[in-house]
Amino acid sequence: MKASYTSELITTDAGFAALAADWGRLYRRCAAATPFQSHPWLHSWWLSYGRRGRLRLLLVRAPGGEPVAAAPLMAVRRPLPALVPLGGAISDYADVLLDDAHAEGAVAALTEGLAAAARSALIDFREVRPGAAAERVFDRWDGPRHRVSDSVCLELPALPMDELVARLPSAKAQQRVRAKLRKLRALGVHRSVVRPDGVDDALRRLLELHRLQWQGRKVTGEHLRPRFGEHLARSVGPMVRSGDAVVTEFRLDDDVVAVDLTLMSPRLAGGYLYGAHPRLRERKADVAVMLLDACAEHSRGGGHGTLSLLRGNEPYKHHWRPEPVVNQRLLLARRRTAPLLGAALAEVAARQRAKELLRRKEHDGGGGS
Repeated sequence: MKASYTSELITTDAGFAALAADWGRLYRRCAAATPFQSHPWLHSWWLSYGRRGRLRLLLVRAPGGEPVAAAPLMAVRRPLPALVPLGGAISDYADVLLDDAHAEGAVAALTEGLAAAARSALIDFREVRPGAAAERVFDRWDGPRHRVSDSVCLELPALPMDELVARLPSAKAQQRVRAKLRKLRALGVHRSVVRPDGVDDALRRLLELHRLQWQGRKVTGEHLRPRFGEHLARSVGPMVRSGDAVVTEFRLDDDVVAVDLTLMSPRLAGGYLYGAHPRLRERKADVAVMLLDACAEHSRGGGHGTLSLLRGNEPYKHHWRPEPVVNQRLLLARRRTAPLLGAALAEVAARQRAKELLRRKEHDGGGGS
């Protein structure tokens, strides 16, 4: 008789921490994984943002005991009882992990384990990138399910900077960017990749510069909170050592004037967060061009297919002619929790109507004389 896969539900901080080595191997065997599914990122996030008693980490092991699937989740009670991915709003992508070599067996065991773990709750996967492993669970799910659109991410091919410039729509646009690159060189801005033993200091500078650059302007408030800084301090060092992150410092006149954090995975590289001193703009340095040039260099030769600008529809990103890629929200219910799915979809529809009403109001208000 063929041995079967086994699943376990881990609910303790210690159990999660002890999985670091096993999780790391599974992460490497899941081609669809992004850095937001790495153990350092998720475990650190849990320590900063998790709530005691809410961890629901489903792990599937092959007959030999090696982990072949994992769903890092936590239980929430509002607005509906649900299991939601770890990583929260500070993570651009959520997903499960599936060992590519175990394919259908791992998917079946993970799907069955999720149905049992959900009990009276909805399973609500937010920010699932197209092609993610969670799509395979969604396809196999035999209960009520629904897929809706979530955030938009903008993506470029992982090409050298010269080729990214050549993709711009006109010769004039290409000339402008080349002039900005020459300006950076003429100013003497030079960059260096931070060694693992210097990451902690570099991250402190990044957050200080980030706070300075946004002073007096609208900014993501979470990036200024101590728990976010603590999360980065715990997670990024191990990710740099494993090749899942690169921290870059930019110097001008021997002073660090910018620090960038780029997250890396086999399929994509993405600029996650940066801080830049206002003097760069005072000296007419184009920070966006500077950062993209560095990110393109990091992704060269690593097999990355995508250079992601991550979530956000900021106008400056569109100068590079990126492809908009819409993340998905995958909602899974059991027969008895179908009403929760209906309530979630009603909330999605209400939010969409509210956004549309606001857009029309802004459009009508802006059209007056």
